[in-house]
Amino acid sequence: MPEKDGSLEQLLGEVRACRLCEAHLPLGPRPVLRAAPTARLMIIGQAPGTKVHESGVPWNDASGERLRDWLQMTPETFYDETKVAIVPMGFCYPGRLERGGDAPPRPECAPTWHPPLMERLPNVRLTLLVGQYAQARYLGPNRPKTLTETVRAFAAYGTRVIPLPHPSWRNTAWMKKNPWFEAELLPVLRARLKTVL
Repeated sequence: MPEKDGSLEQLLGEVRACRLCEAHLPLGPRPVLRAAPTARLMIIGQAPGTKVHESGVPWNDASGERLRDWLQMTPETFYDETKVAIVPMGFCYPGRLERGGDAPPRPECAPTWHPPLMERLPNVRLTLLVGQYAQARYLGPNRPKTLTETVRAFAAYGTRVIPLPHPSWRNTAWMKKNPWFEAELLPVLRARLKTVL
């Protein structure tokens, strides 16, 4: 359990040493996150895939390339933790589902670690909720019923939160069915990033 007081650096050390759900992790624990007290953008995604588990670098895969393209952000800026905090819903690779795709983030992770992390990130001005798990936790039960409706309603969440679909290749068909995402949401997202960063 996290210490009540202490610096962000100390807390990140505790997170990286976490073994809370070790028995459920097929590749073992390897918490992956990045943050600094000065970060102004926070990206809350799902959980690392196998490539990220191996490298220890968040979004170090094809999904990360697409996300950086959406943000029009260089890897240098994206991985500058003094500007961008990357705090997924689950910090460790959760395994795979029988029907394919990665399992959901472990349920122990966000309730244990997100509250003390958020307390130590006072300068965040914009949070990107990438995927349904982040949206469920941070937009709550009154959000629209589907991910498409939730993302489409992005303007309803104010200027500090933007919901996004997961940038996985599995969502390529979703992007084609929803051209408003690139035409309407991405320009707003990019404009906000300019004011935040």
